[in-house]
Amino acid sequence: MKKSDLFTKIAPYMFDYRMNRWFGRKKFNPMTITYSVTAACQSRCKTCQIGAMFCQDPTRPQKDLKLDEIEKIFKSMKPVYFFNMSGGEPFMRDDLPEIVELACKYLKPRVVHTPTNAILSEKIIKNTEKIIQIVRKYDPSVPVTVKPSIDGVGDKHDEIRGVKGNFKCLLKTIDGLKKLEEKYDNFHLELGTVISNFNINDLDEIEDFVHSLGVESYRNEVAECRTEFFNLEDEITPPAEVYQKLIKDFARKVEDNIGKKKKLARTTEAMRVVYYDLAGKILAEKRQVIPCYAGVSNVHINYDGGVWPCCVLGYEQEMGNLRDYDYDFQKLWYSDKAFEVRKYIKEKNCACPLANQAYSNELMHIPTLVKAGVKSVVYSME
Repeated sequence: MKKSDLFTKIAPYMFDYRMNRWFGRKKFNPMTITYSVTAACQSRCKTCQIGAMFCQDPTRPQKDLKLDEIEKIFKSMKPVYFFNMSGGEPFMRDDLPEIVELACKYLKPRVVHTPTNAILSEKIIKNTEKIIQIVRKYDPSVPVTVKPSIDGVGDKHDEIRGVKGNFKCLLKTIDGLKKLEEKYDNFHLELGTVISNFNINDLDEIEDFVHSLGVESYRNEVAECRTEFFNLEDEITPPAEVYQKLIKDFARKVEDNIGKKKKLARTTEAMRVVYYDLAGKILAEKRQVIPCYAGVSNVHINYDGGVWPCCVLGYEQEMGNLRDYDYDFQKLWYSDKAFEVRKYIKEKNCACPLANQAYSNELMHIPTLVKAGVKSVVYSME
């Protein structure tokens, strides 16, 4: 991501969102799209039931959008800044590179990102390289990030992820992706942890292990009950007081390293520290600590064509299904139902620490953005 993009690319989106929030302006487009490309997943995570449901009903991916449907949808959309893929497990789709090709052709993203459970090591490495090459064909400056999950070290990771041997596959995947990082200057390897009741006391061990692998970028987020994950009854989210205590030490480590980062990276790392604080407050106070722009700045397209404001509300507040709108995103995006969902969020009927949305909310909340900016400057001087 170029430094100038913050002003030339993101600022126009922010202006439109402000006009919507303040004056009810109805013409705006999301800057971030998350697309769950498939219902298939081999994991049996303690924090998510998607894999378990796939195991019970292997026909679920038959509802996945096909390439011709995806093309119609993307063709009806305006350009976006962030293009995130999700699942299920994204790399279980053989045509994942073709999906990225369609995104580059029509959505023209400035950032391409996907997580992975890292089980299909060879396929992940092979298709990641294809994706990198496709993105470079359209614009070699656009970064591609792949984020394997690490929820524990050794057997603990396998226990939480529900697949014996997953940790071994993870190491193989990381090794292959590190080689791609050396080969392509627009590719970035990142590791991520879902902080849950199952690993809340292991964060230091996980972080130390990540750094021992020579992986510079590491992020974590709070495990949430989401309709997307079918886990609303599961006790997975750490108590607010426990999370706040542990994440405070973790945030301090991030702050200690901010000054060593490049200028733009300092800003994003500072926003990350602010996110940890926001997440803790949201868990403790169970309210929107700053205004949420889900369904305005961000949109989530489900594997079957359902359109959500975010993956937490998901099926509960679906705006509609693109298959019912002849794959016309704009028609659905500006529908009465979509505005009803936005009203529900604007009236603060929900609150969650969803990281993807939180970063967009930080950009839209001037005091929070200033706070992150000050942190960036202060720590760069130390």
